[in-house]
Amino acid sequence: MRTRESRESILVVGAGMAGLRAAEALREGGFDGRLTLLGEEPHRPYNRPPLSKQVLAGTAASQPFPAEDLEVVWRLGTSAVGLDPAARRVALADGTALGYDGLVIATGCRAAPWPGPVPAAGVHTLRELADVQALEREIGPEAKVVIAGAGFLGSEAAFSLRTRGVETVHLVGRSALPLPALGTAVGERIAAGHCEHGVHLHLGTAVTAISGLDRVQQVHLADGTALEADVVLVALGAVPNTGWLVASGAMFHRGRVLCGADCRVLGAEGTGPDGARLDGIVAAGDVAAWQDVATGMPRVLEHWSHAAEMARAAAATLLAGPGPGPVYDPVPTFWSDQGELRVRAAGWIQDATSMTVLEEDPSRGRLVVEARRDVALLGAVTLNAASVHREYQRRLAAPTPVPSIGGDHATASGHRPL
Repeated sequence: MRTRESRESILVVGAGMAGLRAAEALREGGFDGRLTLLGEEPHRPYNRPPLSKQVLAGTAASQPFPAEDLEVVWRLGTSAVGLDPAARRVALADGTALGYDGLVIATGCRAAPWPGPVPAAGVHTLRELADVQALEREIGPEAKVVIAGAGFLGSEAAFSLRTRGVETVHLVGRSALPLPALGTAVGERIAAGHCEHGVHLHLGTAVTAISGLDRVQQVHLADGTALEADVVLVALGAVPNTGWLVASGAMFHRGRVLCGADCRVLGAEGTGPDGARLDGIVAAGDVAAWQDVATGMPRVLEHWSHAAEMARAAAATLLAGPGPGPVYDPVPTFWSDQGELRVRAAGWIQDATSMTVLEEDPSRGRLVVEARRDVALLGAVTLNAASVHREYQRRLAAPTPVPSIGGDHATASGHRPL
């Protein structure tokens, strides 16, 4: 089968979740031309979320995705360094170039480094399998580990290191509670879990410097504390891998390549106020921002499920030909393992003006929190309440206004605004 643009070859740049799912969707959609999957790491695609959980904890190995039957040409261990949309060519770090008829940009993000000087050894980030392997060589039971950043990754890593048997783990965060984006009630539960697991919390402060000669010796905090450290894990967010696109003519939003609502990449030069779509190029996953169909404003997500969903949408658009593709309009979902707490969230939590607790059961670690903007329900966060999470997912995906599902789940004491 050929698409209406007669695409003989499609190049997917990025061999993570988004790149793999895009390639699968292209084959499932009937594309039988040459399909190339380019990846910077030497490994075939694997599941990244367990890296900061089971893999770092030492309870499971890395999990490669099944891809043996996927008919693609693998180009692994090299990266894209440039894009020429007019010539339809991608330049590679090994000095070669790949042509394409259709292009999927799925290069994701890399871990944000420490912004200042660091010792030669002992300072790590965590994004790829090689990062975990480097950490494992240094985190014996006697290691003193400091984690800079109490967001999802930093908090997961703290629990995992304690599970692994690392005796001294310090978690440092600017906010008063871990995972501040999820509200006070969730943060309080996560903080209590850290204390129960023996993690030393330093919240409402920040790392200001990392000192040492040949390797790290101390971590200095804004409140004047100096922590002894053998290993530092920097968990300060992610940086989009878009450097290879700087001269491509693509538009950007917050460092990410900007797409229309159908995942087609927008060009900076065009007749409309939003530029023109770059011919034959779509993007998906962490590297991309897209125009929300409801507001017209750019959206950014860095969740596992989003990478897969946007990849399928981008593939459908590429297969649809030169006209508008299907609109990408997701209900965001994500999850996180925080010790014994299973955190699940659905909807646009970040847009909420209020968070209200509907159910609390500390004995089971169970919590249900609704996120609202004025009276409109935007999403929900649950702890150890998978069935309630699934119900919120279903209702948020409905085309009609979503009522609260408090009812049977509400506590006897009523709602507690945060």
